[in-house]
Amino acid sequence: MVSIHQHTEEEILEVLSEICDPEIPVVSIQEMGILRDVILQDHSCQVIITPTYTGCPAMGIIEEDIKSAIKNIGIANVEVTTTYNPAWTTDWMSDETKEKLRKFGIAAPLHSGCMNWAQPQSLQVHCPKCNSIHTQLISQFGSTACKALYKCKDCEEPFDYFKCH
Repeated sequence: MVSIHQHTEEEILEVLSEICDPEIPVVSIQEMGILRDVILQDHSCQVIITPTYTGCPAMGIIEEDIKSAIKNIGIANVEVTTTYNPAWTTDWMSDETKEKLRKFGIAAPLHSGCMNWAQPQSLQVHCPKCNSIHTQLISQFGSTACKALYKCKDCEEPFDYFKCH
């Protein structure tokens, strides 16, 4: 067993940055802003995560992936803590992450607070396939609760839009 003192927070964050979001495998939990912090204590490692959406079904898988990755580098005592404060925001995603989402077929918001769910039809969402702004909301819930389902009126392709928070 490796001593916890042989690792730095930066090294552990680097290991965890390799964990993909189980629902969007082209981005990591770090790129999505789910991975918030690593705290090393005498004989343990605590990892703080924030879900993109309350009740996200992928959080259990993410927690197990984190524990496994840290145990693989020799740290046996791992605690994963989920926090909702501050609430996750799409502002935690970089432009590079949003571009990865677009290439994967998911439209990403420009910034938090951009969605007015009282009038979702008024939002201009660019199609991730053809970049058209002629899109239409089909359902406020897409493949997961954190996404809405849209359809492009030009290329006629359906796509997910990652809701901004």
